[in-house]
Amino acid sequence: MIQLKQNNTATKSVFLILITSLFLACASLGKKENQSKDDFKIIGYVAGYEKFDPAKVDATKLTHINYAFANIVDGNVQFELATDKAKIESVIGLKKQNPDLKVLYSIGGWVWSDQFSNIAAYAESREKFAKSAVKLMKSYGFDGIDIDWEFPGQRAEDNVFRPSDKENFTLLLAELSNQLEIQTKADNTHYLLTIAAGADQEYLNHTDLKKAHQYLDFINLMCYDFYNGWFFQTGHHANLYPSKEEKFGGNSSSQSVDLFLKAGVPANKLILGIPFYGRKWEKVVPTNNGLYQSAQTGSAIVASWEIAADMKSGKFQELYDDSAKASYLWNAQDKIFISYETPREIALKSAFIKQKKLGGAMFWEYSLDNKQELLNKLYETMTAKK
Repeated sequence: MIQLKQNNTATKSVFLILITSLFLACASLGKKENQSKDDFKIIGYVAGYEKFDPAKVDATKLTHINYAFANIVDGNVQFELATDKAKIESVIGLKKQNPDLKVLYSIGGWVWSDQFSNIAAYAESREKFAKSAVKLMKSYGFDGIDIDWEFPGQRAEDNVFRPSDKENFTLLLAELSNQLEIQTKADNTHYLLTIAAGADQEYLNHTDLKKAHQYLDFINLMCYDFYNGWFFQTGHHANLYPSKEEKFGGNSSSQSVDLFLKAGVPANKLILGIPFYGRKWEKVVPTNNGLYQSAQTGSAIVASWEIAADMKSGKFQELYDDSAKASYLWNAQDKIFISYETPREIALKSAFIKQKKLGGAMFWEYSLDNKQELLNKLYETMTAKK
């Protein structure tokens, strides 16, 4: 009887210790989760085809790098450029600067999205593709895979597309997630799966992100090229808010985010895309300082150093659309209009990300911001405490 009481007492003591330990562990976990909500992602795309040495990337200002692009050939994923291997090794080597850096590789893009619809259409080809993608990931030491299908169910550059892309897109992501989970269990390491998403209602109409997001760690929302190379009229190509001057029904970053939230994508999975380049139109109708006017050319991408050279010419007037929170340049003499990003817009977008409790910021593309003026402002504003 005495022995029994002693055993009960001992049992109770052990039980109390276990409960206390569990409570402390849960409290600690909760603390980590709360902390993680304040840790925003800063994701930079590095284009392997640019004449740029990835070793020059300042990895201390990034949480993730997406190396672009791999192609789809005969249903398998592979890198196409002779310089890819060396550049990828340089990118992976950036982890010496930042041990917490995650490096993914991106499949597709504007030029190499032509085979997505075909491989997504059948279970066998989805499995073949996914296994190939994971194998390539492992062979180079990447931390995950980014899918840049431009665009499911829609005409883009020269891509195949079909009505069933909407369902097949989700099935493709499910198969990729499954193959990554197999590798995760084998390596005891979580591998990331992300996508680059179009930022308009048409993209949402041709995908089912309310269902598909469950397979994704986050979604890089491409909030740029609202007015692009196909547009023979000028406009802000990455404005934060709708412009009062808008004439052609253009988009804005805030509208895009609201559409995706309404579609059922959790805010913390949305990464706001920011362009590290501008858009230039020539032979523009000289009205309203060229803003929202017809042009005889579609817009061309202009890098930061090209914009700087244009501004030094003395021919351009620096202008600002306060309603859209967007900067632009107008050359009345040569009738040239440029929509571009400045540190001012970067700071406003960082504040917007925090206000909407989004997952962070992404930018295209690292080499286009040669003096890191935009990256420095992005890092400064995203990491600043309230």
